[in-house]
Formats: sequence, structure tokens, C-alpha cells
Amino acid sequence: MRTKVASPRRGGLLRSLTRTLPLAPAVVLLLLFLAGPIVYCAYIAFTDLQLTGQAHSSFVGFANFRAAFEDEAFINAVWLTLVFTVLSSLIGQNTLGLALAALMQRASKPVRTLVGAVVITAWVLPEVVAGFLLYAFFRREGTLNAILDWLHLPSQNWMFTLPILAVSFANVWRGTAFSMLVYSAALGEIPKEITEAAEVDGAGGWRRMWHITLPMIRRSIGTNLMLNTLQTLSVFGLIWVMTRGGPGGRSQTLPLFMYEQAFQNSMIGYGTAVALLLLVVGSLFSLVYMRLLRTEV
Repeated sequence: MRTKVASPRRGGLLRSLTRTLPLAPAVVLLLLFLAGPIVYCAYIAFTDLQLTGQAHSSFVGFANFRAAFEDEAFINAVWLTLVFTVLSSLIGQNTLGLALAALMQRASKPVRTLVGAVVITAWVLPEVVAGFLLYAFFRREGTLNAILDWLHLPSQNWMFTLPILAVSFANVWRGTAFSMLVYSAALGEIPKEITEAAEVDGAGGWRRMWHITLPMIRRSIGTNLMLNTLQTLSVFGLIWVMTRGGPGGRSQTLPLFMYEQAFQNSMIGYGTAVALLLLVVGSLFSLVYMRLLRTEV
């Protein structure tokens, strides 16, 4: 009597199914709450759906996207989004976070505790609370102008003259703690023998930072830049509380422009098309950073 032997291919398939079965609930949740809404929004972006005064929506193809690229307000929002992201994320949070992490490595324990508490407190504050605090700091009768008057320096209405710089500084103040924590962990992993050997060889602080520290924490830099950039691209509440995109649209980034078109002007299809374009921009940034992360040191 011959016994049946399971084929290696079938056995391997069963093992693969057994290993992936615990992931099934997570995959279902991702499809339901992430992929599903994205697909539905992608469909709405190609329609003329409105909030009011419309019984049925119709398919309009790329009309919403053409309207966006022909809209000067949209082009202005794209430009301001790039300025806001570069100033507050790529330069501000990243650079200041690295500087604080490097300085705190050499500081005494009381200084590390105090600085860490102050920086992390700004990070854990709700976005609306942080927005009101920074609004009180930058407004005409606010703290910054009071300090400038006390120093006999010229003051101005920062929320009117330089609104995009004001909201960029606010985002730096609120989000630097994340970069500081990432870089503190990365710097702690660098072997002290390497930096001590470089110091014995006569390398100064800047040379050690440029030739040793930065190359060794390159992956942490790439990860931090990617996460910060994606978070900054979606900032809404902070800017809305401080300026509401004004004055005259001079601090209106893409999330605020999208909200205005979709919920204030009731053009859901057009606003969703802008949201889809913002998703594409974030995806492009992610691809660039992932490419950099795959490159060997």
C-alpha cells in the first residue's frame, strides 16, 4: 500500500499561510481604514461633488486638477507649503534638534533635565494650545514686541508682516523635541573610542561632527527628515489658530487651502483633488528619503 507524501510546494504554501495568518486582522484594518478612504478620495477628486445645492455628482476627469494648476491661490499655497516645510522641518527642527542633542551630551545632569523638560513640554502640548501661545507671543501687543520695546529695538506686527515666518518658528518650537530625542538616541550609539581617537589625532569639534558623527548617524538623519517632513506637510491646527492662512493668503499652506475649498467653498471634489496632490507630494518626499536610506555609508 502506497502512502501519499505531501509535495514540497504545497507544504511551503501551507507554512506561508500559517505565518501570515496572524497579520490578517492588521491587513483588514489597513484596507478598511487606510486604503479604502484613499481610494474613495481618489474617486471623489475626479468628480464635481459639492456639499450643498447638488443632488448628484458627475465624473469630470482631470478638470479639478487643471483648475488647481490654473489657480493662483493654489500655486501660492504650494510655494508657501514648500517654504514652511523647508524652514520649519528641514532646517529648523532638524538642525536645532541635532544641536540640542549634541550639547546635552556634554551638559551636566541638571541642565539636561531642565532643557529636556522645556523642549518636551512644547512637544506634548495640544496643537491648539501651542497655537494660542505662539499667537500671544507674536501678536502686536505680544511678548516678543514687549521684549523688543524693553531693549529699545523696533517692533512690528509680526502676524501681518511676516506670517509665514511666524508660523514656521511656531512649528520649530513645537516639534524640535522629536528630533532631539531621535538624535540623542543616535549619538548615544556612537562608540566613544572613535571620537576619543579623533580628538587625540587633533580633530576639532566641527571636524569630528562633519567627518565622524554625521556619517555614523546618517540613517537616523534620513528617518528623522522623512518623519518630520510628512508631519510638517500636514500641519493645519497650528497655522489655523495663529493666522487662519492670512493675511491675504500669505500663510495659507496646502492643508488650509484644501480645507477652504472643500468646507468653506463647499467644493468637495476640488478640495479632495488638492488633498490628493498633497498626498503625491508627501509620497515623493518619502521615496527620496527611502532612496537615501538604502544607500550604504
